[in-house]
Amino acid sequence: MTFKEFATQWLASQTTDPSTIVNMELRFRLHAFPYIGSRSLSAFQPAHIRTWARALADSGMAASYQRNVFANVSAVFGAAVDDGLLTRNPCRAGSVRAPKLDRRKIKPWTRDRVVAVRDGLPSQYATTVDVGAGCGLRQGEIFGLAVDEVDFVGGVVHVVRQVKLIGPHMVFAPPKGGKLRDVPLPDVVSDALATHITRQPPIDVTLPWKTPDGPPVTAKLLFYSRERKALNRNYFNMYLWKPALIVAGVIPERVPGERFKPSREHGMHALRHYYASVLLDSGENIKALAEYLGHSDPGFTLRTYTHLMPNSQDRARRAIDAAFGVRDSDTGPGGAGV
Repeated sequence: MTFKEFATQWLASQTTDPSTIVNMELRFRLHAFPYIGSRSLSAFQPAHIRTWARALADSGMAASYQRNVFANVSAVFGAAVDDGLLTRNPCRAGSVRAPKLDRRKIKPWTRDRVVAVRDGLPSQYATTVDVGAGCGLRQGEIFGLAVDEVDFVGGVVHVVRQVKLIGPHMVFAPPKGGKLRDVPLPDVVSDALATHITRQPPIDVTLPWKTPDGPPVTAKLLFYSRERKALNRNYFNMYLWKPALIVAGVIPERVPGERFKPSREHGMHALRHYYASVLLDSGENIKALAEYLGHSDPGFTLRTYTHLMPNSQDRARRAIDAAFGVRDSDTGPGGAGV
């Protein structure tokens, strides 16, 4: 049995999120099958994985994406070991190194950049920036936000849904990880949403739930396309978001006949980073921030944003000075000289 044959069977047996299965199939088809798909499972040696991993590294794809591809292939070999077809997983050999994660620190946007990108969007979509930068919602969660989930009186946004793409099909689905949450609604975002609703009233949009053949679900969405349908992230990113980045001076003009300059770090996710940086700078704790962002592990939030936290030494000095009421003439925490 070849790797491709076994991987195809393994993929068909998965019960995880449908969009995850679609993404894994794409990774196998583009980045694994052309290199190692035709080799017999029993013929794999660590050298074959090292050669393939080198090809991944030379492909120019993001390190995080390389790691996903490598992890998917390793999972297939792990299943082959479990099924008794292999005695060991070649991806876990001592001489094989998984792609290294890019450790570049997140550099949040400035307020001026957030405002400039907002101004660069068509007016009916400008408020998506307010929700992203002011409440920390993911792009799909913004697209799936219904007016019923915005509590203007209580000052809370209930995040219960997102718009997802499964292949070419859009569906409604729970937020990432199935983590429903409540996020504080700042007055500035509340006012922006109220104005948006007045200018562009919410409409009922129906999509299947979780899978393309799932039961239909209807929500009164705040943001929708000119065709009065749910926003498709591929269209939004290419024809609305990237032109706004150009207007704001974030990326250069596109050369006719060529693609936009790669701008992965300037996707709509940058608004969540801005939100996190503002909250941390104001003294918000990691646990609360993780809850607002919908992270299941506060440790992930800490690892991602720890470099944005105010300097701990400065906080310690200010805390002790405040606690003991230190003045210039004081010589110690007791406030009196010896």
